[in-house]
Amino acid sequence: MATRHIGIVGASPEGTALFYRAIHRHAQRLLPVHQHPVVSLHNERLADYIDAIHQHDWHAVGNLLRRSAEVMARAGADFCVTPDQAVLHGLHLAQAGSPIPWLSTTNLVAAAISGAGQTCVGLIGTKLVTQASSYQTHLGLRGIRVEVPSEFECDALETIIYDELIYGHFKPESQLTVLRVVKSLAGRGCEGVILGCSEAPMVVTAENSPIRVYDAVDILAEGTVRLAASTEPLKQGVI
Repeated sequence: MATRHIGIVGASPEGTALFYRAIHRHAQRLLPVHQHPVVSLHNERLADYIDAIHQHDWHAVGNLLRRSAEVMARAGADFCVTPDQAVLHGLHLAQAGSPIPWLSTTNLVAAAISGAGQTCVGLIGTKLVTQASSYQTHLGLRGIRVEVPSEFECDALETIIYDELIYGHFKPESQLTVLRVVKSLAGRGCEGVILGCSEAPMVVTAENSPIRVYDAVDILAEGTVRLAASTEPLKQGVI
């Protein structure tokens, strides 16, 4: 079975590794035996992304993403995708001049929540994710309300993500903090929670969460495999 060549654009090594594994788990489930798609990966320096994000320089983020897309195109990739939620604001800037299309996380997550019939979900991640409009817009158009953590909780999540999770480790008390945030969102009427951070599955799972978990990385991985196996023509831009 011929499948499209997938290009992964990484920023956080830990999040990218989780995404790579998820792609092949879904491939094993969705495709004929041993017919895993070809996958190439490229990343720019994590420090360059973090510096650009902290300076709110989205053109710099877009340039970093596009540089990786150009490498992926030269490697033969048919489309590219990034699992890193904090760089999503740069995605549309990255697609300007990109030689191959990009697959968007937010559309897939919104479709999954809408398909489950839920009307209110929580969102955790960095402040760039929780306090921006990427998920809120896509879900709002489907009639789904998005609740986000309090300012204090957002500060705590920001510290845990940038000081621990992106480096592949976390303190037990940090996991308890994240789970308390999820419990707080459940108490505000959320029927599910979006893990809007590629490393969040390290601390929040279906087993320890009081509400349904929508793992953005896992949803994106499944969508990536389905697109790779599709015979529909690819559109340029952000799919």
